[in-house]
Amino acid sequence: VQLQASGGGLVQAGGSLRLSCAASGFSFDDYAFGWFRQAPGKERELVAAISRSGSQIGYGDSVRGRFTISRDNAKNTLYLQMNSLKPEDTAVYYCAADSRNTLGYSPYAGLYGEWGQGTQVTVSS
Repeated sequence: VQLQASGGGLVQAGGSLRLSCAASGFSFDDYAFGWFRQAPGKERELVAAISRSGSQIGYGDSVRGRFTISRDNAKNTLYLQMNSLKPEDTAVYYCAADSRNTLGYSPYAGLYGEWGQGTQVTVSS
């Protein structure tokens, strides 16, 4: 099982980035996915999550309305479109996969069994 996150970088406040998470080694359709982030000195927090089918989606309060999570089951890839970025969005962003949630998604990092290596997002003011 492998999750490879990419697309991070340095962007000015108000800008946009699109993160991707390429999955391999398992059946992508059988997993719910989440994006989490962790800033220095802070706990890992949910950014967005999506169910196996993509019909159920949830967002953290701080990103709702600015970020969009999506998945392409044909390409085994998870995405996070981030718009209107703010300096407080600066963090390492991780994609994660959950095989146990068959209908929806979980907001809890501890329930995700597979994790990518993370990609750094830095937003300058």
